Amino acid sequence: MADAGDLFMTWTWTSGARGFGTGHAPAAEVDEAVAALSAALPGPGEGMRRAFESGAMAGHGAERRLARMLAEALWPAGLTAQIRHVSAAAGRPLIRIQPSPRVAQVPWELLAVDDEARLVDLADVVTTAPASLRRPGPGARPAPDGDAVVLVLDPRVPGFRADSPLGSVLGPPGSDPELTALVQRRLDAGPVAPHLTAPAEAFRRTDLDRDWLGGVLGAGARRLLYVGHVSGVPVDGGQSEDITLHLACGPGTTGLTEVVRGAHRPLSVKDLLLGTLPLRADGVPGALLWPAPPRVALIACESGGDLRFAESFGLATAMLHNGAELVTATRWVLPTSHAFHRLAGLPASVRPLSEAIVAVDAAHERPDPVRVLCRWQRERLDRWRATGAVEHSPLLWAALTSVVA
Repeated sequence: MADAGDLFMTWTWTSGARGFGTGHAPAAEVDEAVAALSAALPGPGEGMRRAFESGAMAGHGAERRLARMLAEALWPAGLTAQIRHVSAAAGRPLIRIQPSPRVAQVPWELLAVDDEARLVDLADVVTTAPASLRRPGPGARPAPDGDAVVLVLDPRVPGFRADSPLGSVLGPPGSDPELTALVQRRLDAGPVAPHLTAPAEAFRRTDLDRDWLGGVLGAGARRLLYVGHVSGVPVDGGQSEDITLHLACGPGTTGLTEVVRGAHRPLSVKDLLLGTLPLRADGVPGALLWPAPPRVALIACESGGDLRFAESFGLATAMLHNGAELVTATRWVLPTSHAFHRLAGLPASVRPLSEAIVAVDAAHERPDPVRVLCRWQRERLDRWRATGAVEHSPLLWAALTSVVA
């Protein structure tokens, strides 16, 4: 897809299927649909309350109308017909979508493309990074082979209380049985970093800083699962390299971002890309300091928001640049389970964010993580259509997308 006033798109089939096509969407229709989507998405502060109380994603009928509006504006009917034709002959296809910046937040899986069918009913969907980022960048090397799963689960950010803006996203350690069971499964299956003697020790740790992360990735890992905080930057500023991920890094940590509250230095995309090259003559590129394992999950607010920028150097693409083959990230600000409890009145035993984390973790353990994750999204969509209950709404699960090189 390409933005040039209007939205232009082309498609082609691979792997034995034949077909191609082009599409065109008038700028006014695209802008109207994207604006309607933006109004429905969760945001920081009062934006989260608005999404739950009046946003289209929180009500079944309004969400269905939004999905139809997005499809009519952005999705070519001719492509849907081709998908149905190929599906009848060869089974469910995989659609690789390379969105333009203007439509990078669109949850393509939700599009009501044909009668009652959503796109995810007809196909598995994955996001493709821009062509310029489809190879590891200069200085990158394959991460060492390893069996370890690296778990960075709600690390404690120095200078921020548990109830502050960069506080806990998962609650007190050991309070969530689903996540405790997830950690236990990883311990039972093989090596885990950090070293743990009990599952509860994986949460709210104070020792998971960038130096530790570089050490365990450099020693070899097959997966990285991060759940925590990402701080975005304004799209109109154009500096996606200033997006930051928050570990337990103190003020003395070496890096390219300013210290926050005198206590914490965030890990920026600039760090992941440039490493210490700008800081000293014998500096090391980020791809050598933090070589990414084949599969990376970044479950945090707008962790996959880099594709909204004209120059897409954000966290997901930085991980691809550093050697990852697949990065599961989020398109918009994520509601925590606590937000569902506080704003939607759900009981404490219902934890939508935990369910999403478990689903991503399980998918990344399978040979075809995209297919597995899309199947889980179809299951969530079926529950949403059947019940209209807010815990099954796309507010959370439709934010997830896998980005591939």
